Amino acid sequence: MVRSLLVMLLSAGAWAQTAPQPVEGEWVARDFTFKSGEKLPELRLHYVTLGAPARDAAGHVRNAVLIMHGTGGSGRSLLVAQFAGELFGPGQPLDATRYFIILPDAIGHGQSSKPSDGLRMKFPHYDYDDMVRADYLLIHDGLKIDHLRLVMGTSMGAMHTWVWGETYPDFMDALMPLAAAPVAIAGRNRMFRAMVIQAIRNDPDWKNGEYAKPPVNGLIAAQYAMWMMRSSPLQLHQANPTRQQADAAVAALRESAVGTDANDLLYAFESSTDYDPSSRLGQIKAPLFAINSADDVVNPPELGILEREIQRVPHGRYILIPTSGETRGHGTHSRAVVWKNYLLDLLRQSEPRA
Repeated sequence: MVRSLLVMLLSAGAWAQTAPQPVEGEWVARDFTFKSGEKLPELRLHYVTLGAPARDAAGHVRNAVLIMHGTGGSGRSLLVAQFAGELFGPGQPLDATRYFIILPDAIGHGQSSKPSDGLRMKFPHYDYDDMVRADYLLIHDGLKIDHLRLVMGTSMGAMHTWVWGETYPDFMDALMPLAAAPVAIAGRNRMFRAMVIQAIRNDPDWKNGEYAKPPVNGLIAAQYAMWMMRSSPLQLHQANPTRQQADAAVAALRESAVGTDANDLLYAFESSTDYDPSSRLGQIKAPLFAINSADDVVNPPELGILEREIQRVPHGRYILIPTSGETRGHGTHSRAVVWKNYLLDLLRQSEPRA
């Protein structure tokens, strides 16, 4: 599998021949208790790393970078040209010959423990606090790292970044949430998520999670909502300028929906229900750059949320990227070419003193 990941990256033009190979790993958190009170005797946490940890004279790792993926993704989903190919190569902002990059699969995602492993709706109900604590245990207890040079994430991973900053304020030098607001999910954002949840739960074939065949109609409706939630009107129009092209794109989207496990998707969206880091923003100590794009309908700038909330972050800065041919709506979070210069600024500003 390691070899297949390297081939994928090289074929995408994301890496030079000398780039470090991605390495897959797995660690088990034993007797993990969730906020709900539910427990798993073994919580499997899968991850990918690039580069190697560099320890100082006292044995502490000083070059570790944690990057967290979005809803429905995985650590491997970040190993693509538009993200890894702009960040991890030689001379790039997070050059993997200098940094130890950790890309975990969150609870319920990728190859970490999830409902589709067999428990289905008997799987413990997790939230963002559980997911962040699991990643902390993976890094601290599993990888034996007690400090991070940088914590960053995209979409759901960006919301986890906010939670990291206030839950473990002394654990990192810098924070960079990409496409997320540090407030309870409400309004259109919550309505999109409710559409996904209700589409699955209201499909008769879902059968309270004990389905013999996928609840296809619910998954298709959920996929439609997610697509509109994450898309950019400008890019959709440019890519589908005719009625025929637009109809064909929707048909292709319909076909792609059936490959998703309904319970995994349901849990992933329900995990955001009680997210609200707003009351503890003042506890964040590290420099933080919050980056959003103007065409992101998940976090529309006209609401003025980040302008207001960033004032409560002691070393916070809000950066709004204007809509352009390079932005992709909510998906701009993975277009590193658009924002990587801000990442360089953050790394310079947060450079630890000798």
